[in-house]
Amino acid sequence: MAKSGSILISVRAPVGTTNRADQDYCIGRGLGAVFAKPGVADDDFLLYAIEANLEFLHRRSQGSTFIAIGSKELSSLPLPAPGFSVQRRIAEILSTQDEAIEQTEALIAKYRQIKAGLMHDLFTRGVTPDGHLRPTREQAPDIYKESPLGWIPKEWQCELLDDLATRGSGHTPNKNIPEYWNGGVKWISLADSYRLDRLYIADTEYEISQLGIQNSSAVVHPAGTVVLSRDAGIGKSAITTESMAVSQHFMCWRCDGRLNRHFLYYWLQFKKRMFENIAMGRTILTIGLPYFKKLRISAPKDVEEQKMIGDRLLKADEEISSLEADLEKKKQQKLGLMQDLLTGHVRVNV
Repeated sequence: MAKSGSILISVRAPVGTTNRADQDYCIGRGLGAVFAKPGVADDDFLLYAIEANLEFLHRRSQGSTFIAIGSKELSSLPLPAPGFSVQRRIAEILSTQDEAIEQTEALIAKYRQIKAGLMHDLFTRGVTPDGHLRPTREQAPDIYKESPLGWIPKEWQCELLDDLATRGSGHTPNKNIPEYWNGGVKWISLADSYRLDRLYIADTEYEISQLGIQNSSAVVHPAGTVVLSRDAGIGKSAITTESMAVSQHFMCWRCDGRLNRHFLYYWLQFKKRMFENIAMGRTILTIGLPYFKKLRISAPKDVEEQKMIGDRLLKADEEISSLEADLEKKKQQKLGLMQDLLTGHVRVNV
């Protein structure tokens, strides 16, 4: 039984995950419950102290087939024990930092929602030459027209993506020939999935060589190429910052004079759910080449409007990235505070 206010600790994989019981709970074998002795330990301090010493539990849980810890390991967890008033002051300082972290996380979530709404408006209404959103179709039906992709502004076109950009793909050189690898040519593979959806991709897990390119169907694509995963991580995309090759798990497009690369990147992001749905229900989650040969895109005929749309979304991403950097800074500050305060390296005034 875990009483309200108890600290809940996962004692099975993932060992050490913590939370606070907001009411009385009946807990299973995968959780342990710890509560502070009144007047001896502060509840909040105890939670921070446990979080700061989780490495102890991780070491005790390693080496077994089923990763877990028992009550013996949990009760032997070494914790700092300053005076009660000092504990409360330390907890107040760390709680203040946690509040700052939570506020920044809430701001990031808010800005992501704003960006999602902005994407919908920009890709269904577009912008006028003065940078304002067009009226909706309900407000001004005469400025819209029907297309294979639905209603679009009359100044827009609905074309095969292949007619507006040059499509390409890639290949994997023979992995059994060392000379084909580590040759300085950055090569985007499924191992780089976590690097996608961040606008640009500047680095890759693996590199191939010119010899590997010459002896496979791999191709070096120029900087500014827009890439899209069509297998694991379907729908993830990015723009290359330099010349790179890709594996056969990716489609890529080189944008010339008729299509702005940032517009295309954000349009692919906007259609990500569509790509995911195309692959659903298949034994192997992938999208075949025939689909991309027939893929249509709705875009302004005027490349300047495309650029304006891309720039608006770039600015939204920059705001989110700035908040994410601030969030990471606050998290690092909290780690530093925990290290200083919970070890006694820095004393607090009570």
